[in-house]
Amino acid sequence: MASEAFPKIKKIRYEGPDSKNPLAFRYYDENEIIEGKTMKEHLRFSVVYWHTFRNGLSDPFGLPTAIRPWDDGTDSVKNAQKRAVVAFEFFEKLGAPFYAFHDRDVAPEGASLKQSNKNLDAVVKVLKAEQERTGIKLLWGTACLFAHPRYMHGAATSCNADVFAYAAAQVKKALEVTKELNGEGYVFWGGREGYSTLLNTNLKREIDHLGRFLQLAVDYKKKIGFKGPFYIEPKPKEPTKHQYDSDAAACLNFLREYDLMDHFKLNLETNHATLAGHTMHHELEVAAAAGALGSIDANTGDPMLGWDTDQFPTDVYLTTQCMLSILGNGGIAPGGVNFDAKVRRESFEPIDLFHGHIVGMDAFARGLKAAAAIRADGRLGNFVTERYSSWDEGIGSKIESGKANFKDLEKYILGKSKISKNTSGRQELLEGLINEFI
Repeated sequence: MASEAFPKIKKIRYEGPDSKNPLAFRYYDENEIIEGKTMKEHLRFSVVYWHTFRNGLSDPFGLPTAIRPWDDGTDSVKNAQKRAVVAFEFFEKLGAPFYAFHDRDVAPEGASLKQSNKNLDAVVKVLKAEQERTGIKLLWGTACLFAHPRYMHGAATSCNADVFAYAAAQVKKALEVTKELNGEGYVFWGGREGYSTLLNTNLKREIDHLGRFLQLAVDYKKKIGFKGPFYIEPKPKEPTKHQYDSDAAACLNFLREYDLMDHFKLNLETNHATLAGHTMHHELEVAAAAGALGSIDANTGDPMLGWDTDQFPTDVYLTTQCMLSILGNGGIAPGGVNFDAKVRRESFEPIDLFHGHIVGMDAFARGLKAAAAIRADGRLGNFVTERYSSWDEGIGSKIESGKANFKDLEKYILGKSKISKNTSGRQELLEGLINEFI
């Protein structure tokens, strides 16, 4: 099912750093070998269906501006099927090996769950055919449990048990579809799982319900034989004042409390980290330390704006930090670098979709190369190793191995005339070191 949506755009190629062609990669050479793997294998780029093909670029103060000639403006199944073919033309010409979607992105909501499922099945046939034609894969699927008015009070955390049941039925279908399309994982993003005021909220009951919902999802995953990982995506606020999945640490504690750590990893997003008052580097390291770094949504926010702007990542310092964590984690497969990003409202022409993704892919390619060079140089890693060297032998080693108690430590300190001196953290030196590679 060939598409004619982008007839003037050929497949985006790598042309090198000196290229002035805005429709070419300057840094992303998918076949370049870095630390024993190709860039394509390291980065596992994914295009999101929602921002790229379902976002009209409206905002709270203005109507949509996006020009999308392939879309007839209806919410019909036929239009959704046509859109799916266009999406794969875009994925193919961009050279992205993966894509991701919510169930309601790809197919319209019906008057009933039965009709919604039927609509989804009709579009999944097209997605499946396009995957087979192109070799492009589904990175992960998910269910939209936040847009419809039924989810005004949340989905798994709703005060209405019928809404919980509806959400469960919707996730059941989304899991089945993800498995049918050989999706590599499945994401849970809370969306409205939180509260606006505690005056009308039974917080414990809501969190218990969320834990039970995810336990039921794990049970069904096993039942249908879905082998991919589950992910939770943290976000601190917007649309609710407080969301239960507020940051990486909160999600990890939740997973431990409800005995879900064996079944979930985290899908982390830069703009969500910013809204939580953290850096993306922090969130990545928190997840990696718990063995729970699964995938990332690659975007950035605007420090001048306090909401989820979902801009394409262009900051090489950011992408270098991301790739230092990812390389240190041994990679993120079967997760990926998923562009949960949208073009600006003023960037309304179809070609701007290519510009945004090309810039983001080049930024991560530069980050990958810089991170690999920093690791090969060794000075940063050696500094950190040396900084904690007191824990590698003597009393430090005994503490870490559980062979020292408070009495032992008291005896150790009383027996010393003075404790060892602290050494400088050398922050400025290390920041200069990073600059050498960017």
